[in-house]
Amino acid sequence: MNILVFNCGSSSLTYKVFRADNSENIKVTASGKAHRVGVTGTEPSFIKHKIGENVRKDIIPLKTHKDAAAFILKDLKDKIDIDFIGHRFVHGGNYFKGSSFVNDDTLKKLELCLPLAPLHNPVSLGVINECRRTLPDIKQYVTFDSAFHSRLPAVAFTYALPAVITEPMNYRKYGFHGLSYLNVLLETGRFLKTNPEKLKIIACHLGTGGASIAAIKNGHSIDTSMGYSPLTGLVMSTRCGDIDPMLTIYLMSTYGYRPDDLLDLLTKKSGLLGISGFSSDIRDILKNISEEDREQAEQAFSMYICRIRKYIGGYIAALGGADVLVFTDDIGVYNWQVREKVCQSMDWCGIALDNDANRIFNGQQIAGLSKENSPVNILCIPADEERVICLEGINLTNKTGDKSR
Repeated sequence: MNILVFNCGSSSLTYKVFRADNSENIKVTASGKAHRVGVTGTEPSFIKHKIGENVRKDIIPLKTHKDAAAFILKDLKDKIDIDFIGHRFVHGGNYFKGSSFVNDDTLKKLELCLPLAPLHNPVSLGVINECRRTLPDIKQYVTFDSAFHSRLPAVAFTYALPAVITEPMNYRKYGFHGLSYLNVLLETGRFLKTNPEKLKIIACHLGTGGASIAAIKNGHSIDTSMGYSPLTGLVMSTRCGDIDPMLTIYLMSTYGYRPDDLLDLLTKKSGLLGISGFSSDIRDILKNISEEDREQAEQAFSMYICRIRKYIGGYIAALGGADVLVFTDDIGVYNWQVREKVCQSMDWCGIALDNDANRIFNGQQIAGLSKENSPVNILCIPADEERVICLEGINLTNKTGDKSR
């Protein structure tokens, strides 16, 4: 069967078509990515496609993710028969503990989840609706970044607020990047040739937009840096991460900030962008450490690294030690400076990075980057959320017995 997978980013839309006979025999037959979706700037939006050996780049206006999905579906329609369409949905709230087929009931619950991840959930639902419009007879299913953390222990997911507030409102830590962490778990076991459920893993999902860290024990997340929303935790590109909640109250009472103003400030104007004043991209910040914006760049980079190290140290304590430290996603895999700075002087807890191997690593495959005598294995694992979404679809069809074609 052919499974089309869509993965919405805040300004991108990745797609892959998998030919899947079973969970052990999966092959990508087409792929591509829409870039600069909804972005106004000096460069135009475009979609890169790869079908077989043919590679093509279409420069087209893409105001929304729904527009990008429409172009992709039109391009694939006469080339590949699609049996199922799978989607990534960031926040399933308290409604979804695992993947689900899309139906009228599912759609109602997805709509209730829209405010929980305002940068991602609405655009994912838009793509789902576009697929229903364009290919109404094709079954769709949805997977959730929050599902991987659904078994967090109460000590980790409970907020120190009155139960009369937290329980009826479902105010708790949910956690995100779960599809990425599931990929980390599977690939770590395969690379180290051991049962991953026997490992204590600290996984750092460091993306160009969102970033988080998870502590994984016995194959399950026991804590993670993001919370009720994807806003908390690490210093991210434009998200503030951990801050004193009193600051938001002061902004409202003293400066007249409204909820929408605060949401815009904390999600789109803070983080690396807010600290540096010139860029939300850690690569630009590293470049400018030696150029004109040196002071702001150094501050932004130092805060970014410091927050990652604090969470790693905390999770070593929570896990009772660590067997594996994993870096994944674009910054985690392709930025050797970040890995080197994070691991610097961490020998005290068993983390010893091979700086030479780290600097020459090209990010194209899984690699071990720790010194030979390092008690903790340091791995770089390229993210492959789309493959995990495909596997979730196979599991769903196996449960229902629907193999389609």
